[in-house]
Amino acid sequence: MKQFEVPTFYRSPLLSKIKAQRKIEDPRKKDFTPTSLQIGDFTFLIARHFGFCYGVENAIERSYKALQENPGKRIFLLSQMIHNPAVNADLTSNGIQFLQDTNGKQLIAFETLTPNDVVLIPAFGTTLEIEQKLQALGIDIQTYNTTCPFVEKVWNRSEKLSETQHTIIIHGKHDHEETRATFSHAVANSPALIVKDMQEAELLGAYILGQKSAKELMAFFDGKTSVGFDPTVHLTKIGVVNQTTMLASETQAITDYLRNCYIQLHGEDAIKNHMADTRDTLCYATNDNQSATLGLLEQDADLAVVVGGYNSSNTSHLVELLEQKFPTYYIKDATEISGTHIQHFNYHHKEMKQTADFMPSKTKIRIVLTSGASCPDSIVEQVMYTLLSTRYSAKEQEALIANIA
Repeated sequence: MKQFEVPTFYRSPLLSKIKAQRKIEDPRKKDFTPTSLQIGDFTFLIARHFGFCYGVENAIERSYKALQENPGKRIFLLSQMIHNPAVNADLTSNGIQFLQDTNGKQLIAFETLTPNDVVLIPAFGTTLEIEQKLQALGIDIQTYNTTCPFVEKVWNRSEKLSETQHTIIIHGKHDHEETRATFSHAVANSPALIVKDMQEAELLGAYILGQKSAKELMAFFDGKTSVGFDPTVHLTKIGVVNQTTMLASETQAITDYLRNCYIQLHGEDAIKNHMADTRDTLCYATNDNQSATLGLLEQDADLAVVVGGYNSSNTSHLVELLEQKFPTYYIKDATEISGTHIQHFNYHHKEMKQTADFMPSKTKIRIVLTSGASCPDSIVEQVMYTLLSTRYSAKEQEALIANIA
């Protein structure tokens, strides 16, 4: 796989060494057991896969190239490059400005742009409508288009489904940048509907099986369907694609559930006439990170720490998995840890919480540690050292770390 030129301050010497060793031992990525790293009385169970994925590294590399290659020019990001506050803060500190926030609210009017300005498309991609607006202003949207190739793969699959008259069912959060972009690309060729989770899929299934009326269905999915969507016409033949950062297992479960609805209605022999096989739209990095998290769940530990931006969809799903077994703390970086207190994000209620005495009083402590696909390893390393500081002085830490093989 391609090696990207990512600024060294995003790297961690210690974690890079661990990743390199795992790559040598398990080149085919078949072993999802975590790396066990003992430092003093702490054992860190580090996920087999974590941190920057292909799409994120590509986006960061091209963002910094845009800065290097365009001295003196105004450089804009359509919205957050990725969902990590440290990365976005660094880009803005270098003079890059955001045109929109993550919800699509305009921060700088497109009309103020000139053909001489540089505009970067983020890893999530963007809508066809925004592309057209920028092109009409004479803006080059290709040179620094950092749309993740796996997101583009979903768009291409949607286009293929449209050629066979399938309606596109998108498993995603309707207000997420990636889902907004995928929806825009899908509805250019096909009817489309967005489902967030299995509960919403079951409402869709209830209509397919005749247990809900078209009126009830459309009332619930208001704002989540293409213009002119008609369930009586558009839900006879479907294909499921996904926002690539959703839980891959949930996308598959939704697909299997809807498939079974059509089997109940039409029989197994006729399923190919009503539902496409779309397993190939699942992102490999999302799959790997989530499989690695399942590997963490097979371990015994006292707590779990997940590092990433609070608006990061893929990170929240790692938390969702780990909290099934461990006391789990979702933090953006090491500044959330202060002595015996930790400030952490409750993604269910979208609010910050503070927990005192979060570290067990026992002598030997086992900590599960992982991060989202948009989180730099350097931040994870600093979290590890800050956790160690709850028991060891800086000098003691230095001696312990120096002894790591």
